[in-house]
Amino acid sequence: MALMKILTYPDAFLKKTAKPVTVFDDALKTLVQDMAETMYEEPGIGLAATQVGEDKRLFVMDVFYNNEDPESKKTPVAVINPEIIETSGESSIEEGCLSVPEFRAEVKRSAELVLRFQDMEQEIHELRAEGLMAICIQHENDHLNGKLFIDHLPPLKRRMVQNKLKKQATK
Repeated sequence: MALMKILTYPDAFLKKTAKPVTVFDDALKTLVQDMAETMYEEPGIGLAATQVGEDKRLFVMDVFYNNEDPESKKTPVAVINPEIIETSGESSIEEGCLSVPEFRAEVKRSAELVLRFQDMEQEIHELRAEGLMAICIQHENDHLNGKLFIDHLPPLKRRMVQNKLKKQATK
């Protein structure tokens, strides 16, 4: 397993809409393992393939692991070809992102959702999620659609943040 470089805003690859995964092989398993290792190292609760320069509809997540608790167990979930098929309610939480370091903002999202996805064995699953898991799924799925959490901010605030991040990137 290897740590991967996480792309940061304003890298143009982050705006890419990812292509569906069609080949489920050892290379995909290695990618999933490397992404999970990278997610835990950062530490984050989710990581999309587009964040590491991979054009695949895939993300890993683990909203239950706590890196500060020695009893906490790592249980990464690989979410392949995700499709949010149902949403309800509204939730708002302060989000951060490994591709937008050192910036957090409150983002409105659906409070609950139903996700259809494939696992590494190509089995199709439906997952009902709420709370932090629902937020994480929407955040990572946005990445696969070329969208960052800052794209949900009001236009003036978004432009201010984008300008600040662009200046940081040139330093």
